[in-house]
Amino acid sequence: MEIKKMAKSGNREACKILAKQLVQLRKQKNRTYAVSSKVTSMSTQTKVMNSQMKMAGAMSATAKTMQTVNKKMDPQKTLKTMQDFQRENMKMGMTEDMINDTLDEIFDESGDEEESQDIVNQVLDEIGIEISGKMVRAPAAGKSTPTASPKRKTQISDDEIERQLRALGVD
Repeated sequence: MEIKKMAKSGNREACKILAKQLVQLRKQKNRTYAVSSKVTSMSTQTKVMNSQMKMAGAMSATAKTMQTVNKKMDPQKTLKTMQDFQRENMKMGMTEDMINDTLDEIFDESGDEEESQDIVNQVLDEIGIEISGKMVRAPAAGKSTPTASPKRKTQISDDEIERQLRALGVD
């Protein structure tokens, strides 16, 4: 605006000086923007470097921890422990099966079937219904059915269990 004022008034020298100042001011403004962007860029680079240093420190600590764990952990010993666990778990399963089979045999032989049949007959006799002739022809549960497997030994030694495990290919 001042340049326009001086141009209207005819002062050409003042116009040149003001025009030079305007050009210098615009250059200075552009330089300020450039420096500002460079400072921002340097700040960003500093932050990136700082985060990379922290990452390197964390990776170093992780590597040291992994080395310590690897020194303390013997793969062969861990494998043996897992195999021992598997063998003992199988022994426990076999023992549980034997106990269940034994309990099933005990409860099958307890005479519960006969006792319950006697109670049914007594109740029916009390109310005056005679079905003894009809019940004789009906098959009795558990008496005529063959058992699924012959009676097993009720106690198997650890040596027997280990022999069976070896036969199955489990060490």
